[in-house]
Amino acid sequence: MKSQARKATLSGWIGSVLEYYDFFIYATAATLVFPQIFFPSTDPKTAIVASLATYGVGYIARPIGAFMLGHWGDTRGRKYVLLMCMFLMGISTMAVGLLPTYEQVGVLAPAMLVVLRLVQGFAVAGEISGASSMILEHAPFGRRGFYASFTLQGVQAGQILAAAVFLPLAHFMPEEQFISWGWRIPFLLSAFVILAGYLIRRNVHETPAFAQENQRAKAPMVQAVTESWRDMLRVVCMAFMNVIPVVTSVFGAAYAVQAGYGIGFSKDVYLWIPVLGNCLAVLVIPLVGTLADKVGRKPPIVVGALLSGLLSFVYLYAISIHNVPLAIAMSLLMWGIVYQGYNAVFPSFYPELFPTRTRVSAMAISQNLGTLVSAMLPAVFAFVAPPGANDIPLKIGAITFGVTVIAALAAMSARETYRVRMEDLGNPDAVPMPKDEYLRLRKASAAPVKGRHHEQAA
Repeated sequence: MKSQARKATLSGWIGSVLEYYDFFIYATAATLVFPQIFFPSTDPKTAIVASLATYGVGYIARPIGAFMLGHWGDTRGRKYVLLMCMFLMGISTMAVGLLPTYEQVGVLAPAMLVVLRLVQGFAVAGEISGASSMILEHAPFGRRGFYASFTLQGVQAGQILAAAVFLPLAHFMPEEQFISWGWRIPFLLSAFVILAGYLIRRNVHETPAFAQENQRAKAPMVQAVTESWRDMLRVVCMAFMNVIPVVTSVFGAAYAVQAGYGIGFSKDVYLWIPVLGNCLAVLVIPLVGTLADKVGRKPPIVVGALLSGLLSFVYLYAISIHNVPLAIAMSLLMWGIVYQGYNAVFPSFYPELFPTRTRVSAMAISQNLGTLVSAMLPAVFAFVAPPGANDIPLKIGAITFGVTVIAALAAMSARETYRVRMEDLGNPDAVPMPKDEYLRLRKASAAPVKGRHHEQAA
């Protein structure tokens, strides 16, 4: 059982690294070069807003992708949907690197960029829900939080890889060459992502929970909404926590480096801020996952939401006064440590709220609806606090904290799941078991099991 759990975890981790490398190189390029490449150069302020809007456009397709990919994940299997996600993401990302610029084809350039971003959004919609469900359903009892946290550790590692590719290019290449063609290199490297992803995921076995499910839903989304709409609404609100990486790596980057804001951070220096934050997050995530197996899912999420929202004020203030050391320190604290209270726990908490037959669909659609809202925030931020506006840290920090309060309240209203057995997951009447029973089952799950596993399908 442990070997299967480790194999599924490794597959989910590597797949998340590769897929989110693709997704986040777009976010990096949207803040650093796309305003100059795909939009008219005569109005830099409008170009910034438009470029950030194309970043958010990808999230518009995510509910559609969540509906279709979630349906396939619950009817055809977790492995099938993860392979589909990988191919769609890799091909669309590689195509971005081949696009002509605004100077070459005019408005056709941003139009094609939007189309490819929509495909990216569609593809990524099934990744976390599929990978989280696969790992969770293989994980031993009492360790689901730890194992499932590696889904998001892979996401953070993908962000590190994305920035690591951009860093040497932005630093060593002359700016004219970087703007002209150097930015295309990370996108074209996605050809290797497609190959690596296929080789890794083709050998993954389907989960026992899905394989043993006797009553698979014919319309899992309809059944999910009918049976679990309250928990789906909670997940939508908790997924607003995506506002923290948006503030850090999207709006924060534009605020720091775009000439219109007048802060003047150099591009290569600012790229280190999310890199260092993610490096710390990679270390923190499995620790928080382990903590969630001991104290529950809700406390880390609530504390992480409220504290990271408060720290956003200080982070943006550090950028506003051009204090690079303080900005880096706040990124490490807000994003690298505190935010991981949510980030490390939701891959186990979300799927635990839903039964096996509708798990991928329910998690995918609700999480992606929430991230869709938060992904629109960079354009909202740029509108509320455009270049030249006063009190930018106060305005953006207030919106950010308000959003994190909503996420914290949603988590507080949910039931606890960390001591609930697999066969009871998704049952609204299931309650945490007594501590002695929990410890007994956790000890038993660590021992070799003959015959059928003690955990069966939900």
